[in-house]
Amino acid sequence: MYHAHVYFDLSQQPFAYALQQTIIAECREQISAIFPLVPRLVGPHRKPMFEIHFSEQQKSFIDWLDNARGPLSVLIHPVSGDDWHDHSEQQVMWLGENLGVNQETLR
Repeated sequence: MYHAHVYFDLSQQPFAYALQQTIIAECREQISAIFPLVPRLVGPHRKPMFEIHFSEQQKSFIDWLDNARGPLSVLIHPVSGDDWHDHSEQQVMWLGENLGVNQETLR
C-alpha cells in the first residue's frame, strides 16, 4: 500500500479540488481511498493537502498523477506501519518540488 499527499497553497485550493474530482472520475479503479482536502497543517505535512491510497501495482496512476498535478507537489510513500521510516528521504518519491516533512512529529 502507498499513500500520496497532494500539497497546495490556499490560493491553489480550487485547482486541488478540481484535481481531486478528476482523480475520482478518472482513476477510481486505480485507488483504494481518497480523502477530503485539509486546508490546514496536519501531522508532518508542511502545507495543506489531500491524501490518496493506492496499491504498489499502480505505477500507471503515479505517471497519470505526475502529468495531472500541474503546479502542485506530491509526496508518495510506502505504508509499513512505521511512519517515521515511511516518510524518510530514503523511502519517499516526490512529484514536483520536494517540500520535505516534519519528521519530529513522527517520533
